[in-house]
Amino acid sequence: MPEKRPNILWICTDQQRFDTIGALGNPHIDTPNLDDLVGQGVAFTRAYCQNPICQPSRASFLTSLYPSTLHINGNGVDRFPKEVPVVSKLFRQAGYECGLVGKLHLNKVGQGVEKRTDDGYSYWKYSHAPHWHPPFYPVAQGHDYADWLRSKGTELGDLLAEPDGFPLEYHHNTWCGENMSDFIDQNCDRPWFASMNFFYPHPPFNPALEYIDRYNPDAMPPPLYRPTDLSQQEALNSIPFQSNAKSPRQLDIRRRKGQSENYLGGRRDAGALKAYYYALITQIDDQIGRILNLLESTGQSNRTIVIFTSDHGEMLGDHGLIYKGCRFYEGAVRVPLVWSWPGHFKPGIKASGLVELIDIAPTLLDLAGLPVPAHMQGRSLSPVLFGKTDPHRIREFARCESYDAEASNNSEGKPGYGTMLRNERYKLIVYHGYDLGELYDLEVDPGEFNNLWDNPDYRELKLDLMKKSFDATVLATDWGGAPNFLRGSKTL
Repeated sequence: MPEKRPNILWICTDQQRFDTIGALGNPHIDTPNLDDLVGQGVAFTRAYCQNPICQPSRASFLTSLYPSTLHINGNGVDRFPKEVPVVSKLFRQAGYECGLVGKLHLNKVGQGVEKRTDDGYSYWKYSHAPHWHPPFYPVAQGHDYADWLRSKGTELGDLLAEPDGFPLEYHHNTWCGENMSDFIDQNCDRPWFASMNFFYPHPPFNPALEYIDRYNPDAMPPPLYRPTDLSQQEALNSIPFQSNAKSPRQLDIRRRKGQSENYLGGRRDAGALKAYYYALITQIDDQIGRILNLLESTGQSNRTIVIFTSDHGEMLGDHGLIYKGCRFYEGAVRVPLVWSWPGHFKPGIKASGLVELIDIAPTLLDLAGLPVPAHMQGRSLSPVLFGKTDPHRIREFARCESYDAEASNNSEGKPGYGTMLRNERYKLIVYHGYDLGELYDLEVDPGEFNNLWDNPDYRELKLDLMKKSFDATVLATDWGGAPNFLRGSKTL
């Protein structure tokens, strides 16, 4: 093995949309450490997840296989194929020390924990959801965040009952930073692969007390919303989603069990939601700064590749919706993706080419000089990172899928099957089995307000995009280069 293979620090938040970094055009949010990563590295400004729900998205980008190829399409799938190597296992086999802090979510989660697969992690500090606590969600053994709180003389349930938010010293984000620091300190003299998986800004939106006052709900930018959104969402109401469409003044924000009436200050409007969401991201940014400072002080910055991304987005009031589900608006499926390797990557690139999260794993293997398995469906982004190819023309299209990932919240209880294909200009969405779809011209309508699906002037374009989407779906599901495990073999 080469002596100077790079370390890998893969930072992944949960449910963080693409437009939440100051240096990438959001003047309302404070993210100085992410801004520094953008300045010294490469930011892919049009990166798309392959499923807008946690488990299928994470299983997909950790294997570089589409969820439909992997057959993990929802949050309740209670098996991970033994024959499929996650990228951390491949790094472990190559001699890396691998550590996980936070969420993984490759299998169904029960009582706050999940059954582990052969993931390659030797350092394991696991916590799926910090709001799952007794008596509503019994915390089983193996929930390291709850154990950490007990070691500090407090209980998770008691903290969640506080009406005004978490003390910073006990917050899940602080726990992530503390444990990642511990892993890095233990492995300064050998190559390591680290997954730092924050649970936030996923709901419930409960930042630490010190961060709540940094954002004024009444000064927040409004969501993408027009009154016509309510009728548009009414037409799609049979497609499963985690919220019902409401005016930004009164969103469908539901309190979790045991949560105070003072949640979001008692408000249900988009301003309060966005203020708390931004506060969580700023809090995460500070923990990222803590780790970046540690890399600098231990002399590891120039030999550590840092990636920042999220598993999927959050509607945050756009089109009257919050949370996630079977929808493919930019806020739900487009995520941040920033790469940094000081002294190696060409700095300051803002790559607008289309990329997918399944491109991460083959890129990491490529950068580390490791073989990329032939079954991986993503592609290496190394030429863009080193400034050797056009950063604004990468993929012809990006695709996303949702196959019965969420139980419907309406009386019909029907499953939702949807696919999205997005090229340089247009986005096509087909809701299979419903005779419903969406078509947007993102060049003239970036807010996705004008659905062209039924417009006769766009019939030929729609049919052409439907054919491309159908071909892409078939080729992803039963891919021409499919690994043996998808063809009935027990060997890879």
